[in-house]
Amino acid sequence: MRRAALLLFCLLSAGAQAPEGGDTVRLTREPGLGAPARGVLSKLPPGVRAGVLVVDLRTRAVLEAQAPDDAFIPASTVKLITASSVLDERGGASGVWTAELTVPAAQVGRAQVSHLTLRGSGDPTLAVTGAYSLRALAQQAYAHGVRQVGEVRLDQTPLGGPWAQTPLGLPMTALRLAEWHVRPPATAAEAHARLGAALVQALRRAGVSVASAQIGRAAPFRPYVPPARTDDRGRPLPPDPFIPLAQRPEQGVASVRSASPARVLAATLRPSDNLRAEELLATLAHRPGGNGTLAGALARERAWLRRVGVDLRGVRLTDGSGLSRDNRLTARALVTVLRVQYDLPHPLPGKTGLPGALYRTRGNAFIEALPQAGTGENVPEHDGRGGTLARRLLGAGLDVRAKTGTLPGVSALAGYVTGRSGHPLAFAILMNGPEEVPILTLRALQDELVQALAARY
Repeated sequence: MRRAALLLFCLLSAGAQAPEGGDTVRLTREPGLGAPARGVLSKLPPGVRAGVLVVDLRTRAVLEAQAPDDAFIPASTVKLITASSVLDERGGASGVWTAELTVPAAQVGRAQVSHLTLRGSGDPTLAVTGAYSLRALAQQAYAHGVRQVGEVRLDQTPLGGPWAQTPLGLPMTALRLAEWHVRPPATAAEAHARLGAALVQALRRAGVSVASAQIGRAAPFRPYVPPARTDDRGRPLPPDPFIPLAQRPEQGVASVRSASPARVLAATLRPSDNLRAEELLATLAHRPGGNGTLAGALARERAWLRRVGVDLRGVRLTDGSGLSRDNRLTARALVTVLRVQYDLPHPLPGKTGLPGALYRTRGNAFIEALPQAGTGENVPEHDGRGGTLARRLLGAGLDVRAKTGTLPGVSALAGYVTGRSGHPLAFAILMNGPEEVPILTLRALQDELVQALAARY
């Protein structure tokens, strides 16, 4: 009994931990903070606590750690989880979203159809014009021989859950338009009406007449399931390959594919765009992969985190943007995600190579979507390459690509820096304190800490 108690004490004192859902015990003792990092954090304002974790991505060594498993309000560093989950769900930077127009199976090949149905992926990149657009779909339908349409229908089911109760207060729907980013619909009904009107206009411009101005709602897509068959002795038979015409699924007459999701990830992460982050999270709720709810989308994120080995203790996800103060992340969870995205990179289109080479040659889609420090752009929208880091670490001579996070009393920075050794380091710095704490002071200390880490390693 005494030996068992002594063994348990030794394991706990050595920092043994078991991730959620597993029985793996970590026996290694992690280092604390070195003198330079301690010196920086000693200047934190009263009442501010900090969680720090730094890992050398080449040697796998933990270099610095302070409260790496404590839960913090992460602010916009939550967008790292959103972007990672979406990139994985799409199959990487070479993945696409799609949209299509369909007609009833019995009306394929006819110039006049009772209705056209628009179905899509729920992504925020479908546009009115361009390659991935309503116009391109309408032109394809015309080329397919469609000339008259009785009614336009939309797969525009509102996605369930409290999206309207998130800080943005906007509904998420199964179809969205890129043009809505400037003036998003305030209700699902407004989204339905605006999208339907845009599609009718695109069809008419392409030469397809639309009889009704009323926009219908598409029934959920249900593939045909053949009835079970048995022979005269009750033994099961293969399904009948013939599908009755009236029961055949709708057929496509037009289809378009999006550009690489890496583009919208960069447009989300660099300026820390909250609306795009929520729209990206909503794609994880989209059926058939999702269950149509915010809770389901968040569950898919947690499932992805669990698959890649993130310790989920202390992790709580409530939105895609990080605006909610109910989110919680640990420095360890963030650094694990950063390590995974380095180790198993999604190369940008046209790029190849092993993780280290992709990192050095700017070919890792996830890392290149992050803001880059010190680029110097001075634009209010933060939509340059530097994003929210453009005016930070100016003149430091460092290669820093990282995500910022800011709320009252909250400041965070998580990403990558190349140390003086040439090794890429993954780091997470989470700071929480009173809401009146000067955010600029916290940012300055984060920048000073990153410089100290790069100089030391």
